[in-house]
Amino acid sequence: MEEEPITTGDAPAAAREPADSSSARPLSVVVVGASGDLARKKVFPALFSLYSQGLLPENTHFYGLARSRYLDWEFRAKLMEHLTCRYVPKESCEEKMEDFLSKCFYHCGPYDSPDSFVELYRLMRMREGSGPANRLFYMAIPPFLFLDLAKALGDAGLVDCGEWGEGWSRAVIEKPFGHDRASSDTLVEQMRLVFSEKQTYRIDHFLGKEVIQNLMVLRFANRVFEPVWNREHIRSVEISFKEDFGIGDRGGYFNQYGIIRDVMQNHLLQIVALLAMDRPAAFRAREIRGEKVRLLRSIPPARVEDLVLGQYHGSSREGTQLPGYLDEPGVPKDSLTPTFAAAVLRIENERWRGVPFLLRAGKALETRATEIRVRFRPVERNIFSGHPGPLPPNELLIRVQPDEAIYLRILNKVPGQEMVLVERDLRLQYQKAFSEVVPEAYESLLLDVIQDDKSLFIGAAELQASWDIFTPVLHAIAERAVKPILYPAGSKGPVEADDLAARRGIE
Repeated sequence: MEEEPITTGDAPAAAREPADSSSARPLSVVVVGASGDLARKKVFPALFSLYSQGLLPENTHFYGLARSRYLDWEFRAKLMEHLTCRYVPKESCEEKMEDFLSKCFYHCGPYDSPDSFVELYRLMRMREGSGPANRLFYMAIPPFLFLDLAKALGDAGLVDCGEWGEGWSRAVIEKPFGHDRASSDTLVEQMRLVFSEKQTYRIDHFLGKEVIQNLMVLRFANRVFEPVWNREHIRSVEISFKEDFGIGDRGGYFNQYGIIRDVMQNHLLQIVALLAMDRPAAFRAREIRGEKVRLLRSIPPARVEDLVLGQYHGSSREGTQLPGYLDEPGVPKDSLTPTFAAAVLRIENERWRGVPFLLRAGKALETRATEIRVRFRPVERNIFSGHPGPLPPNELLIRVQPDEAIYLRILNKVPGQEMVLVERDLRLQYQKAFSEVVPEAYESLLLDVIQDDKSLFIGAAELQASWDIFTPVLHAIAERAVKPILYPAGSKGPVEADDLAARRGIE
């Protein structure tokens, strides 16, 4: 499957100059599924943040389309509930919000009918003028609607960007991209009938998080790390994703996909790729994505014996009754869908051969946190008599959320006359170390779409490679009707996950 040509130049979009600074083309942003939580709580607040910083063209308008019935003023009132002036002085906040909302419009209609978009097209052209225009289509809808929506947009003429065809048209789609390798390939090929690979941006909001973007800087801009970033010095890597709440009203969606498809195959594999890939030749989309694909292709398919599946059941925590997965609305009473998974992956290349990578992801656990833990090999010979036995190994802990931070655990001498060693952390906490506002993931990624920087988006070859890792084991789980291990809501998950880690040499 071909990759799209990469058109980004040597300077990455991270420079954050105003979009299309060399052009006065109007920009139309169309958010389909505009009445849903994703659009109202993430996409439109991110667009407002970009607008309030002056990072969008002056002639920018925002359109929401969904099946719910709203008038423009009702839609604007819904949006305003979630807008925050993170980049605007308080005294001008209200005025900036009013300016933004005055550019927001709403249309009601089904997603698969060109008729839904005919009036929208007319209004867009009225505001764009007759010349070239740029258009961004954000598909904040369930994945099974992507193809019908894309065809409706094409049939309605919205993908045409002006009489001279000099503008661009780009589509942003949310994961999951299919439910296995075959369905993913079908989605890619059929989407290309309307939006080419170059026009398609597969968004994974984890890649927009500041700490994840910093992984390459941490590794390749600091000489202290890269020389020891290999199997000679690193014993294991653990990446964990924990949420302290269940699936709530997402039962219909989640039951179709489960935790592996929802979190592990995309979010966590992307972290693995950035954490373990070789140094790209340049900080450009083509080179970065090429190294990620090479890394993912060196990971053999996951095996059932290297996997633990769990499902939370009802429990009581601090006097509060927590529902089980089977009690959630929209979940069949006999569902075998896992809400927890732990998997040990192997990377078969010279850098990482023999180093286990443990991925954990779960719902309704004891805390909310996403962390990367790199355990180094211990010092081979302990020369300090005051600290008998083997020395504890160094660890690098990268907290993605909440409270972004980086900790390096080292051994240090306790002040005094005796040689007593103790573990202590060197800490970098983002909120204390930086006075700048930490951008939300969707802010960074939407600006990248507008500036045509695909460094943090999933290419077709990358998608293939990531599905190849999990498709065989997903099919095996379904064919064998593997029952997940029950664990209490609010706990750390199945104890069998710790047993799996121990068997693979992970403490």
